[in-house]
Amino acid sequence: MKNFALIGAAGYIAPRHMRAIKDTGNRLSVAYDINDSVGIIDSLAPGAEFFTAFESFYEHGHQLKRSPSSALDYVSICSPNHLHHPHIAAGLRLGCDVICEKPLVPTPDLLDELERVERESGKRVFTILQLRHHEAILRLREKVANAPADTKFDVDLTYITSRGRWYAASWKGDPRKSFGVATNIGVHFFDMLHFIFGRVRSNVVHHSSDDKAAGFLEYERARVRWFLSIDAGDLPDEVKGKKTTYRSIVVNEEELEFSEGFTDLHTVSYQEILAGRGYGLADARQAVETVHVIRTAQPSPAHSDSHPFLKRLSS
Repeated sequence: MKNFALIGAAGYIAPRHMRAIKDTGNRLSVAYDINDSVGIIDSLAPGAEFFTAFESFYEHGHQLKRSPSSALDYVSICSPNHLHHPHIAAGLRLGCDVICEKPLVPTPDLLDELERVERESGKRVFTILQLRHHEAILRLREKVANAPADTKFDVDLTYITSRGRWYAASWKGDPRKSFGVATNIGVHFFDMLHFIFGRVRSNVVHHSSDDKAAGFLEYERARVRWFLSIDAGDLPDEVKGKKTTYRSIVVNEEELEFSEGFTDLHTVSYQEILAGRGYGLADARQAVETVHVIRTAQPSPAHSDSHPFLKRLSS
């Protein structure tokens, strides 16, 4: 049984990490968040210590090191995006391996810095890339791998997840903290595309605003038109009033069905990490580089490689 700490215990994604820790037969020893709405702990780890001051949490982690039976083995991080880098570094310096939600960091330079802290501490950083464990994604990856080497797939990626006014008032609506909508809701899709179709060859942005982004990516094995949005007005007419989220991946005019199978992917990710097969900093680099370019690029005029949904914005 491994001892875990959790940073960001009041966040949306934290319960999935708590469940994964429990379901893999391990112990959540201590949790931290500046907010105290963490009643979910009662059903998953009622014995865990809890702190709302990081200094107290960090000191407690050091105290636990005095006994081999209580020393922390892992720190799991579910804090806001802009805090991932300092929280990862703190976990490594506590003498723990770290499991962090995506995006790990906003820039390749910060990945380089974390590699240095890994070497200094002798510990590892792992990230949750749950789509790499989704059965439909794995089947598509195998199909691409088995296709003739010169085959180039045409892909349309569309993801619209409606967010209310609270979003703009939260850290997620602040690009200094979330790093923008393409990073906050899109980074795992860009990792998925890299996982299936290889390295990025071209990265063009056609639209970038507070609530949506779109562009074109060419990979070794695919040409991808992508559109990401948190604006309910972008939902297709057949979905409006019925669902608040629309997720679509079309490969060579064939819809990829992957609406199901997400429930336990965090637990699968933990199982793989604990078995020594987790995804680390090197695995996260391509997606970090992709969203860094998207975030800093000057949008180009839409053209034939533009996502079809862009036409609706100008109509």
